Amino acid sequence: MLRTDFTELLALRHPIACAPMGGVAGGALASAVAEAGGLGMIGAGTSADRDFLEHELGLINTEKPWGVGFLTWGLDMPTVATALESRPTAIMLSFGDPSPYAEAVHAAGAKLIIQVTDLDEARRALDVGADLLVAQGGDAGGHVGRKAIGTLSFVPSVVDLAAGVPVLAAGGIADGRGLAAVLALGAAGAVIGTRFEASFEAVVTAEVTKALLDAHGADTERNTVLDIARGSAWPDRYPARTLRNTVIDRWQHREDELRADTATLAELRAAIDREDPDAMPIWAGQALGLITAVAHADEIVHSIAAEAERILARVNGFRVE
Repeated sequence: MLRTDFTELLALRHPIACAPMGGVAGGALASAVAEAGGLGMIGAGTSADRDFLEHELGLINTEKPWGVGFLTWGLDMPTVATALESRPTAIMLSFGDPSPYAEAVHAAGAKLIIQVTDLDEARRALDVGADLLVAQGGDAGGHVGRKAIGTLSFVPSVVDLAAGVPVLAAGGIADGRGLAAVLALGAAGAVIGTRFEASFEAVVTAEVTKALLDAHGADTERNTVLDIARGSAWPDRYPARTLRNTVIDRWQHREDELRADTATLAELRAAIDREDPDAMPIWAGQALGLITAVAHADEIVHSIAAEAERILARVNGFRVE
């Protein structure tokens, strides 16, 4: 087994966490990852998604460590309180000011995980008492920092800044090679999203799964177009990496024009409501090409951990002359 500060802190078997992908990572996925020895997390989104949170909390079926992740820019205390009533092991806050919620999380006995996209966010997370940091690089699927740099460049900088607070790496990690790489950089584990999005337990349609398996990392694009198209309130400083589609191709770099085009927006929102795959966002990271089949979440956890163990054992046997 790979023992790290992350596995010790949360009593995990493997230094692997499922990213709390909003609307994708529900109670079934969180439970399956937890049962396999990783940290499973529900992607609770914002306070506007409270119905999803309450439903998915009811599907948690594990006594092992699990957590809930929120988008801090759209959060309120009653929603956090709802999650804490179910006694999660950890709460993860991303994309916004975590300070209003830190005390409540710790008072409930949960660990506070804060995802950061730059060093200023990392400093603020440490100031409010984060138990773990997640260093999210620009390789990640879903929303990322506008100025986010690559995961392999960003993680060591956060590790150095954190000065002993465990750091998890996120972005572009889909197999044991990626996990081994970030552990070598000083991370205590990895937060993995897109690989678990292509699992049987994820809350996604068959069309989304097919699109993921048919695509490669070069088919992804960071954009704000699809947030505008669906009327999302996401702050502009956090674009999203999604599969490229015709809507992005048409409106990329014309975002202000799209915001003003009410007729087109109405058409796009109707297409998104009917889950048209060429209009809706399909979150995907740059490691997408490494994902070739759907698998059960426990198989994903075990295979990533086993591959990382083999790689690190082999590296440990290298001769240095």
